[in-house]
Amino acid sequence: MTAIAYETDIATGRTRVLEALNTHDGLTGWWTNDVNRRDEVLFLNFPGIPEPFQLRRERADENRVIWVNIGAFPPHWAGTTITWDLSGAPGGGTRVAFSHSGFPDDEAELPMISETWGTLMTRLKDYAETGTPHPFFTV
Repeated sequence: MTAIAYETDIATGRTRVLEALNTHDGLTGWWTNDVNRRDEVLFLNFPGIPEPFQLRRERADENRVIWVNIGAFPPHWAGTTITWDLSGAPGGGTRVAFSHSGFPDDEAELPMISETWGTLMTRLKDYAETGTPHPFFTV
């Protein structure tokens, strides 16, 4: 199985980063402006996409956030896991180690998915540091 991984330091505390990863206002501040939650399941809508991505929250605390894809869409995300490990960054702030794992080794969409996550990591960093919403996707 293949994983995408990124790491970045964010000049703010873990509480603020956790809010960006785990609240409606946080997620709509950097990822997509159309997020809904039913219990532990996130429904994320994207422009031109026929149905929402469905991610079940497995864990969310100041050390780790884990989401597991439980929807049938998109098919190339089936059974994948998104993990955000939060720790102290040198000089202060929060180090975020991200991985999206569980892709088949021959997944053709991997380059596009990886590029999108790279952009999203920049959006997450900017939002967590400034509090100014700027979602990558707007529906």
